[in-house]
Amino acid sequence: MWNPADHSPFPRLRRVTDTLYLVRHAKAGSRAEWVGDDTLRPLSKAGWKQAEALARRMHRDATGDLYSSVYLRCIQTIEPLANRRRTKIVADERLSEGVGFEGALELLATLPKNSVLCSHGDIIPETIAALERRGCSFLSPPEWRKASVWLLERNRLGQIVTAKAWPPPNAD
Repeated sequence: MWNPADHSPFPRLRRVTDTLYLVRHAKAGSRAEWVGDDTLRPLSKAGWKQAEALARRMHRDATGDLYSSVYLRCIQTIEPLANRRRTKIVADERLSEGVGFEGALELLATLPKNSVLCSHGDIIPETIAALERRGCSFLSPPEWRKASVWLLERNRLGQIVTAKAWPPPNAD
């Protein structure tokens, strides 16, 4: 599909300078079966396997800051990566369920290169749609399943110019 941003009269502005990772949280226990505050619903056994697999895949390249929704399942999704890197996770309300995509866009524009953001099944599609409206080119079909990862390439102006989705790791 033709994208006017690909034919910019200023091609150097499209040059990628860094990568960011937008992760959908791994599998968690059933929302319907959970009793209590949903922000405290943890990963399932399969979700922990996905989180470990994500850490193995990402630890060499995802060397920036780690940001997560305040929901436990998001924090736990990137916890194995934080442990491998011996770094902390910043819990940020802007990545939480139901708050809209604007906060995620702010973070994507300002976080250091190779940073990881972990969020929810409503925020990620909204964020990706907003990036598309802003001229981002997509290098793969969309992927929305739990523990999927979007690799977002940012230019020197802080604009996300390309996006590619990784499927979730196998939880078996």
